[in-house]
Amino acid sequence: RSLVRDGEIPRVRVVLCNCPPERSNELARRLVEEGLAACVNVIPGVESFYVWEGKLEHDAEHTLLIKTADARLAALGERIRALHPYTTVEILALEVDREHSDPDYLAWVEGAGGDAAG
Repeated sequence: RSLVRDGEIPRVRVVLCNCPPERSNELARRLVEEGLAACVNVIPGVESFYVWEGKLEHDAEHTLLIKTADARLAALGERIRALHPYTTVEILALEVDREHSDPDYLAWVEGAGGDAAG
């Protein structure tokens, strides 16, 4: 049975966010529990190289791969900023190609936020 309503394929985003390994599971759990994300994958073992305040940095991080409905994107970004320990937080929202994605999965992502999406 299809989850797609009225033939409209939902608008979904994948959000990338790197964070310290000791904070990744808590951040992922909170985003899902609070209904801001349908699913968060925690990808460990990421090494990040970047220039910060004129100095080359090298840090161990985890990448959060966050799936959310377009309607929850602004609230998700606000909550990540509130929970995240970094001053400048990586929040990269990628638009999902609806035509080539599974419409039932997209509908599940859209509906997974429950009342929090309102």
